Formats: sequence, C-alpha cells, structure tokens
Amino acid sequence: MSTSELQRRFGVPGVVKIDEGRGSLPRVSVTSDLATAEIYFQGAHLTAFQPRGADPVLFQSEKSHYDAAKPIRGGVPVIFPWFGPRAGSPDAPLHGFARIRSWELESCTRLPDGIVRVAFTLASDDDTMRIWPGAFRLRMIFSIGRALDLDLEVRAGNAPITFEEAFHTYLAVGDVRQVRVEGLANAEYIDKVDGFKRKTQSPGALAITGETDRVYRDDGSACRVEDPVLKRALVVEKQHSATTVVWNPWIAKAKAMADFGDEEWPRMICVETANVGDASIRLEADRTHHLKARIQVAT
Repeated sequence: MSTSELQRRFGVPGVVKIDEGRGSLPRVSVTSDLATAEIYFQGAHLTAFQPRGADPVLFQSEKSHYDAAKPIRGGVPVIFPWFGPRAGSPDAPLHGFARIRSWELESCTRLPDGIVRVAFTLASDDDTMRIWPGAFRLRMIFSIGRALDLDLEVRAGNAPITFEEAFHTYLAVGDVRQVRVEGLANAEYIDKVDGFKRKTQSPGALAITGETDRVYRDDGSACRVEDPVLKRALVVEKQHSATTVVWNPWIAKAKAMADFGDEEWPRMICVETANVGDASIRLEADRTHHLKARIQVAT
C-alpha cells in the first residue's frame, strides 16, 4: 500500500500524517496539542518524541542509516527475539530481526484526552522461521501524550516460544558525564565491558565515567535520569520487565561505529526496558505477554 493510500485510510487531519521520511522510508508523524512524534514502519521504530514546551526526549544519531536493510540508530529500537548477537549464529542480525523488518500499520487513533495511539503489527513468516523457528505475532502500541507509553504485545503461535525483548531506548541528555541514574542502587548486574563479570551496583546513583554496557537484574523499579545540563529529569517506568540495560559507547567505540557520530556520545544514554539473558521469556502456545514502559519528563 502506498503512503498516499495509507494516509487516506489511517490519517487524522492535522494530527496524524503518513508519508515518506528519510531514505524514502514510510513513517507516521504525530502533531498534537500534547506532543510531536515520528515512527518509521521499519522496525516500528520511534525516532522522535517531544512533549510541547519541552526539549526532545530521545536521541537520534545524525549518522544513522535510513535503509531498509539496516537498523536505525537512536530513538526506541524494538528488540526481538534475541538481544545482542545470537549465540551460535554469527551471521544472524544483531538484536534480532524485528528492528529491520517492515511492520504493518494497524491503527491511528486520537483519544478524547488528546493522546494519540498508533499500533503496528508484525507476524512470523517463512523468512523469520528460517532464522528463528518460532511462530509469533507482535503488536507494538505507542500512546503519545505528555508522557510516552510503549506496549509490546507478544503472542505465541501453536507452540511455545522462548525469546528476549527490549525497548533499546536512547535518551537525550546534555552531557552524559554529568547525569546520574537513580533506581539501580544495590542491583546485581553483568558488566559486559569487563569480561561479563557479575557485580553489584553501589548504594548511590550511577555515574557514567567510561564505556558502559551493563545488564541489571532488578525488581522493576523506575529509573530516573537526572540531567543538570538540560535542567530536567527523565523517568523510565516499566512493567513485566526483569532487566534494565544501561549503555553508552564513550569515545573509542563511538569512533568505530559507522552510523554514530564521533562526538555524539556525550548527548545520549540508553536506559533499556528489557527481558534478556536469564530473564528470557518462555511463552506457552497461544498465550500473550506484554512488555510496557512509560517515559516522561519529571514535573
């Protein structure tokens, strides 16, 4: 279906527009009294969210690819059905295939309270079954208002599936060296920068002082990112998530990434709502699981 046909079917005058974005990839643009947002069909990938009167909440790399065969760098990549490299399959796409597949737009709705809800779907097919032999149907729902609500619904087919999942959220910050992440005190984590050693977070807030790639096993508490440069705090609340991933590439890794600017690393931090590693989800046949997150500027 062309973008003009999609606009006729799903567009909301003055609020929801479907057109071609960068790289001629189809996207949904939301402009309401509460916020603006941009979602690409590829990966059901949210690339922008900005409440009215606030700075952008999400970081988007200026070097990102906008190519149907490559993931978009920044925003909120949807990770499924594995996180990171797939064990035993070096040629498999990093972080699974959901973020590089074209999703189907299901609905765009403006609710009475002004929130705009956009839903995409993705189902298993012959191509996904060749890479990962599990039947599934995904539904990704974005609720865009003063806060951003994310809901990934996973439904198993006629057999059980075991999978990892995440919202690989890139938060925009003024200077990552000055931010503090609250909500992870005393949590156990795997330090992927230090040989995957198991460690325990100190009682205080987390400071970013170098390349950071940590998988925290947590109790589902919210994370609060205090940002003295932008003079705000971003709060990430979550449901049905047993792990939080914190990531920043720092200097050397940023320079090694073709789709990430050499000087962009101070302006972002990933605080990811996830179920990965030993927190992977086993879902019985014909059952449904939801991963949810809410991201907002603290008031």
